[in-house]
Amino acid sequence: MISNEKNVDFLVIGGGVAGLRAAIELASVGNVLVLTKDKSTESSTGYAQGGIAVAMSDEDKVSIHYDDTIKAGSGLCREDAVKVLVEQGPDLIRELISWGANFDKDGSKLSFTMEAAHSRKRVLHSHGDSTGKEIERVLINRAKSDPSIRRYDFSFTLDLIINDNRCIGATVLRGDRITNIYAKAVVLATGGAGQVFARTTNPFIATGDGIAIAYRAGAVITDMEFIQFHPTTLYSPAAPPFLLSEAMRGEGAVLKNIRGERFMPGYHDMAELASRDQVSRAILSEMVKTDAMHVYLDLTALDKDFVKNRFPLIYATCLQYDIDITEDLIPVSPAVHYIMGGVQTNLDGETNIKGLFAAGEVACTGVHGANRLASNSLLEGLVYGARSAKKALEYYMVDVPHNTDFQMSPNLTDRAALSVDLEKIRRTLRQLMWGRAGIIRCAESLGIAKKWLDKKSFIMDMPALSRRECELKNMLTVASLITDSALLRKGSVGAHYRSDFKERGDNWQSHTICQKGNDVVWRKTKHGALQ
Repeated sequence: MISNEKNVDFLVIGGGVAGLRAAIELASVGNVLVLTKDKSTESSTGYAQGGIAVAMSDEDKVSIHYDDTIKAGSGLCREDAVKVLVEQGPDLIRELISWGANFDKDGSKLSFTMEAAHSRKRVLHSHGDSTGKEIERVLINRAKSDPSIRRYDFSFTLDLIINDNRCIGATVLRGDRITNIYAKAVVLATGGAGQVFARTTNPFIATGDGIAIAYRAGAVITDMEFIQFHPTTLYSPAAPPFLLSEAMRGEGAVLKNIRGERFMPGYHDMAELASRDQVSRAILSEMVKTDAMHVYLDLTALDKDFVKNRFPLIYATCLQYDIDITEDLIPVSPAVHYIMGGVQTNLDGETNIKGLFAAGEVACTGVHGANRLASNSLLEGLVYGARSAKKALEYYMVDVPHNTDFQMSPNLTDRAALSVDLEKIRRTLRQLMWGRAGIIRCAESLGIAKKWLDKKSFIMDMPALSRRECELKNMLTVASLITDSALLRKGSVGAHYRSDFKERGDNWQSHTICQKGNDVVWRKTKHGALQ
């Protein structure tokens, strides 16, 4: 049985940087309900180590940050989206500081560090390598202090409620109860989809739910082939992939193969500071050449006390696995880190569905193009979380009427136990996507993935009993969108690399578009422009 909760002005789905910043903005006008899939501190934001990029140092300029972002995006960034990001970022960072954010300093000045593909030191950090946690702390405290903001933790969004191409709420699973929550406007900020792959830095909740529910609702999904792989995650049979911040290479760490040979200068002029896609492919190449499961990250030439103070979380975590990063070579290999594609929005977070806005990793504003510049993601969450909320406020002020008696069919239902081993399918899916749609792809490998996914399409029609089962449906949906988009793009650009089409290809400046009921197609119009 579905119950109804009707007295919500704004519904924010997701509690990371984008969702929290949106909620804070929305609370100035109406009551806000924030839904988080797990506990309040479990989001990709809290795992962000490296920092937040912003042009605020004496040696930097907004125009230089703009140029670096455009270059990293391999020609597919939406230029006006990048302009918004780099121009509005500094004020939002100052706002965070006024709310109590403690960023690291050199004396009385903010401390900025270098990361790969940046041409200036512009990355702010907190407690060395816990920047995301600090930003999350500040935003959570700010949201808690506002009586207009309520929060439902451990609330899994099953589907959006759509009536006459207008989003009027969401159907939510809380415990064993399904609730229809109606709202004047909905902001989707559910994060990424890394758990679709076997190796990922993303938390366990990152199963692509926001992209999947938006797709089912009829939203336009774009650029799903662009998956960023982080080059350096801890490789240990005893540990899940643990991110080793890009800032480590920015501070002077080098990469060596299992023979102890430094190899990056042979692949790129910027060596370890090349873009993430280039470093990831170089590492994979070395692993193949040396028949190894990993390479090494070497910080031993750096001062020990500096390393401990600069990377305290990484130092402590690696010690748990008997690795002293000040003395030992650290075994590393790439892992899925970020998805550049997602729910297509304009510069104000609007989707093609009225009343539905999206921000953060779940959205695709076009700001990252084919490859995200390191440490731009937290900034994007702040900037576009605030912008989407401001547009949602405008939409709210129109006071669009909606039918609160509209009923969604429940996604979960009672049924007998099925003979299908869904957990095995989940594991196989993740291994399949890692092996066949990972760092290096081709028509053959993607075709194998597509064939397997097509055979598992019957699962989409199965009734479900739990969040875990609904997650699997979402993962299968997202995996199909990634695979189909990667098959269509017969060329290599940014984070999308096809071994059978190493050049950019004829349509390289176009964008892949997915919408329910249609095949994946090219859109040659300006990226992100809602038609």
